[in-house]
Amino acid sequence: QVQLVESGGGLVQAGGSLRLSCAASGRTFSSYGMGWFRQAPGKEREFVAAISVSGGSAYYAESVKGRFTISRDNAKNTVYLQMNSLKPEDTAVYFCAAARLRVGRKAYEYEYWGQGTQVTVSS
Repeated sequence: QVQLVESGGGLVQAGGSLRLSCAASGRTFSSYGMGWFRQAPGKEREFVAAISVSGGSAYYAESVKGRFTISRDNAKNTVYLQMNSLKPEDTAVYFCAAARLRVGRKAYEYEYWGQGTQVTVSS
């Protein structure tokens, strides 16, 4: 079992920055690929970014490429999402997710999910 707890969401003006954190429980964090997804009201959950087990590979949705950066600290059992140049269309609940020994862009590929953290970008 892996438990995930997101933090760092909030209200920010367009053009601003936020850093989301996702703390994982358990001793096997370094065996999991990690992903960030988001869901806006009335929309489906969508892929944002993912990072491989080792942290050596990162993947991004086109809509956030160049603005968001995913990273992980296996010693702290934490994955981060640095979000810069935020836009109103980035407003959503952001979820982190864990997939054992793999990483992907599809929600069904992830076994564990956090409860989400709200990000609101005002124009």
